[in-house]
This record gives sequence, structure tokens and C-alpha cells, in this order.
Amino acid sequence: MALTESYMLPLGTQAPHFVLPDVVSNKDKSLQELKGEKGTLVIFMCNHCPYVVHLMEAIVKTAEKISNQGIATLAISSNSITSHPQDGPERMRQLALEKKFSFPYLFDASQEVAHQYQAACTPDFYLFDNNLGLVYRGRYDASRPGNDIPITGEDLHQACDKMLKHHPMDGMQYPSLGCNIKWHQGNSPEERA
Repeated sequence: MALTESYMLPLGTQAPHFVLPDVVSNKDKSLQELKGEKGTLVIFMCNHCPYVVHLMEAIVKTAEKISNQGIATLAISSNSITSHPQDGPERMRQLALEKKFSFPYLFDASQEVAHQYQAACTPDFYLFDNNLGLVYRGRYDASRPGNDIPITGEDLHQACDKMLKHHPMDGMQYPSLGCNIKWHQGNSPEERA
């Protein structure tokens, strides 16, 4: 596991379009059909990463809370299942059902969507407004496995509230921190450069 910070895609970036399979319904879903009326939260995550596991219950609760405010959540796993079979679609489906995800869990087998979003780690959070313009990216909050800081979701929840109220975002947004995305051999950003 390489501890990695999120890349911090420039604010204002338009959400790259995609069509990916939802592991629960086994149907392809597009960003256009999944986006929320007032905003869309895209989370790059996976099953096994301890940083995701640490936040899993909170992520599920946040998705339910913001759904009631018109913000859709969708999660994407882009990890290579060659090196990490536990992150494959069947195990993803099991996790989504076990944790009762209220949001789609999508599998990015080619890793192209992760590249388009410049996702670097799990979890990596991207909040887009109703026009799919990026207003927040970075961490859920300051809590990490073993640092004894309570999980509050403060950073992400404040960003959602400000977006809904059309208030300016904080100038300082902190990167997320977690396991690096497990790239296919030859497919990491460095190897593709």
C-alpha cells in the first residue's frame, strides 16, 4: 500500500462523462442518468482499502443525508482485479448489499474514468454542482485510521451546505489521503506520461 494524496483536480472542471456497469443491477449507467438535481458526489473507493473501511459507515450515512437534499452519490472502483481480486465486481456487489448502499457502485475495469478524473487514491471525493462543475475535491474530514480524530465528515458536509446555499467555497481544500489506486501494469499516470 502506497499512502497517496488526491491530485486535487482544478475547481470548475466539468465532470467527465462516463458509462460504467453498476455491480448491483448489472446494468450500464451513465453520469447523465445518475447525476443529482442539485449536485453529484463522485467517490473513488474500493472494498479493501483501510482508509475506505474506516469511513464506510459514514459514507453510507452521508449519501442518505445528501440524497434528501437533492445531491446524488455514486461510487466507482477502478482498482486492477489482476492484483486485487477482492475489489472485483462480485465482491463489490456483496459489499454494496451488505452495507445497504443507497447509491450505485460502479466498476471502472479499463481505469479510463479514474484517469479522466485524475483520481489518485481511495477514497477520493469530488463534489459537482447541478451543472456538473467541480466545486469541492479532497478529503471527507481529518479522521484517518489510528489518528484518534472523530469521524465527522465536516469538510465534505460544509462543502455540500455551501453549494446548496450558493455560498462561496473555502479557499483551502485539503487533499484526501489513502491507498493509491491499483493500476494495471503499464497504466499508472506516470507510466502513461
